[in-house]
Amino acid sequence: MAKPTETTQQETPETPARDGAGLHLHMRTLHPPVPIPYLTKEEVANTARAATTQLPSKAAPAKDLVFYGGLGALAVAGALEWPVALAIGGATWLVRSGRKEKQDTDVQT
Repeated sequence: MAKPTETTQQETPETPARDGAGLHLHMRTLHPPVPIPYLTKEEVANTARAATTQLPSKAAPAKDLVFYGGLGALAVAGALEWPVALAIGGATWLVRSGRKEKQDTDVQT
């Protein structure tokens, strides 16, 4: 009589799980419609003219440009932190504009 063959099961070594083993992540990207305005040259020019009428008529003196430009350069170079440069520039502007207003009122009286 024939001996029944034994079936041997070969054990497979377990493979280490990879990151995210068996997990599938489905992502959705939302692209909302954003209307982009169409601007003509005339509209841009009219807006620029309206904005420039609000500017002071006198040009800034060269020493003011040098001062504020120097503050900006120091802030960009990292010698001053930008909040410090902004505070110095703002305080200087307030003091100088207050002096100019006082001089203008003294001249009128």
